[in-house]
Amino acid sequence: MDFSACYVDTMSSVAVAARLGDRSCLRRLLSEGRSVSCTDNRGWMPLHEAAHAGMMGCLKDILSAARTGVSLSEFRTYVNSSTHEGETACFLAARGGHVGAVRRLIKSKAKIDQLTNDLSCPLYAAVDNGHIEVVRLLMDKGAELNRSHTATCWTCLHLAVYRDHVDIVRMLVQSAELEVRDDYNMTPLFLAAKHGRQQCLEILIHAGEHRVISAKGRIQKSGFFGKRNAPTPPSPGADVNAQASDMASPLMLASQQGHESCVELLLEHNANANLNCSYDWPQLPIHAAAQFGHLGILRRLLPVTIRQCDRGEGLVSPLYLAIQGGQAACVALLLDQGFSPDAQSRLHSMGPHSPLSFAFHSGYSDISGMLLAAGAALHKWEWKPVLGQKNSSLLKLVLEHRWLYPPRHPRGDSSKVALRRPELDDMLRTALKLLEFAVDWLPPLLRAGLDPDSLQRSIVLEKVDSELLNFLLQFVNWSTMSPALKNILWRRRAQETWHPLPQFDSVPDLSHLCRLRIRTLMGPEEVMRTDAVAELPVPPSIQRFLQFT
Repeated sequence: MDFSACYVDTMSSVAVAARLGDRSCLRRLLSEGRSVSCTDNRGWMPLHEAAHAGMMGCLKDILSAARTGVSLSEFRTYVNSSTHEGETACFLAARGGHVGAVRRLIKSKAKIDQLTNDLSCPLYAAVDNGHIEVVRLLMDKGAELNRSHTATCWTCLHLAVYRDHVDIVRMLVQSAELEVRDDYNMTPLFLAAKHGRQQCLEILIHAGEHRVISAKGRIQKSGFFGKRNAPTPPSPGADVNAQASDMASPLMLASQQGHESCVELLLEHNANANLNCSYDWPQLPIHAAAQFGHLGILRRLLPVTIRQCDRGEGLVSPLYLAIQGGQAACVALLLDQGFSPDAQSRLHSMGPHSPLSFAFHSGYSDISGMLLAAGAALHKWEWKPVLGQKNSSLLKLVLEHRWLYPPRHPRGDSSKVALRRPELDDMLRTALKLLEFAVDWLPPLLRAGLDPDSLQRSIVLEKVDSELLNFLLQFVNWSTMSPALKNILWRRRAQETWHPLPQFDSVPDLSHLCRLRIRTLMGPEEVMRTDAVAELPVPPSIQRFLQFT
């Protein structure tokens, strides 16, 4: 906090000398009777300046001057006086890493656990800045290790792990509480997993191998804190399956953030890959790896994750999360490992009806193609985005992987399969409800071999435009249409909403009847295949005629 806008600069000459380490000037000023208690606009006294700058000589002189003529109680009050931000001289020295100044202040009865306004303390400040010798000194003097600090409620161990101060973490775990929680109920091990602090994670996991408990109940280590006194068996290391306020686990966070080495370490030490990590739905670490595209982690989690999550009722397949993240490589891996392309249907919590409909609505054509190639089913909710758009890109994609009917003469890609009868029925029902998009779906379906009789419905003949109606009628023998359908055509012609082709006024051409006959013999899907028609011993003009081009 900057108080300069509120107060004029009141820094004393004694404080300036202490800040600069000008010991001769400081002694001269003190001999003249200058005060060591004058504060500036920040509440800083010469003591704070000397401690902050690590000026040992000046610090000693200031302490000596302050001790003269006062009681021990008054002297202690002076040594522990704080700035406007609640920072003591000991705190400032610890933050700056001035181990000599900290030692001198402790000898002068400085309180090593006194908190600042933002709930920090000398040890926390030393840990934050990685001052290992200051940390060692404060720990040796009995500084409180497990108190919560700042708005995060972190302890010193939380902070050391977050800053990746490995040596300080190694020191702290010998005495600090391993399972202490922050404001999100996260232990230090969570931070190691979340931020990829592999060495810290390993230290926390193995902490129990180096900890013993003395008869007084203080956790100690032989050779560092003194002699062992009535030791008990080593306590375990940090819990790898602890859960935060939102039920997240360390393995979940490491998988989400892509820290592969931490995932491996956690799994090696019995982290549970099947622990539910969400209140909303049964979320596992594999879901996080799939959603964020961490392919290596996904491979590692696959063999240790229950396969029931693939299609189990009330569960969610990781396929959904991979699609949500647009992670094509993860989708491919899951399908290759046998995960069902249909997964669970109608997931209300996730929104989509199926992985395929999710991919369609998300616009992921590459993922949609993978699911179709893997045999994903096409239901009425999948057909709506396929047929109800202004271009036929999704329909073309479907037709690349599906025959409308079983081919009479299979050729080409043997993995391509025909639509099942329910799928074809759903397609036709959906198409008839989406006639406003018929210009986009009707020609591709007819060219792919759709039986034109299935479109000879009154609703189709009444609603499609003139050009599209002419295109449809070229695929049928219009002279054999039912009277009811012919009446629709006559009415539209009278209303001039349909302008028939010239040949519709007479008996069908012999060439058209021959075309329909060839279509029947070869199968409509074969006629529409360029390579199949190209093999017929007829001129190119006739080949184009057969394909209605």
